[in-house]
Amino acid sequence: MIPPFFIQICPQKIQNNPSIDLYRGINKNIMVISDRLRAIRERKDLSQGDIEQRTGLKRCYVSRVENGHTVPSIETLEKLARALEVPMYQLFYDGEQPPEVPSLPKGMSAGDVDWGSSSESAKFFNRLHQLLSRLSADDRKLIMHMTFQLVRKNRP
Repeated sequence: MIPPFFIQICPQKIQNNPSIDLYRGINKNIMVISDRLRAIRERKDLSQGDIEQRTGLKRCYVSRVENGHTVPSIETLEKLARALEVPMYQLFYDGEQPPEVPSLPKGMSAGDVDWGSSSESAKFFNRLHQLLSRLSADDRKLIMHMTFQLVRKNRP
């Protein structure tokens, strides 16, 4: 969610903004995961209490995840997948086989070293992580929004 003070300053920019659409898309994906978790649990005839016993997560936490009120970490999703006895991809994808991996963008190959994995760029990311961790969630969202705007503006 974009910080309220930004919406008050720039309400016309918020209406049809691709960055805002991205945030809405993220929220839709959270709901898909929560719906998938509940559907798989109910299909296997398990209660939230059963999941609590299998994972060590509180039943009220499982409920909050299933209702989309809490976003689980990757580690929590792994626990839930193990408890439900399904491969983790099924929490994100409705199908028996894993989805096909889309082709890479033009100019990239599977052997390319990603930016951020070498010493200099890795140091940069580490420092950026340290600085961002000191900010509030709203300030981080604002920075993300501004970054999306810069990228969109500088596309060829």
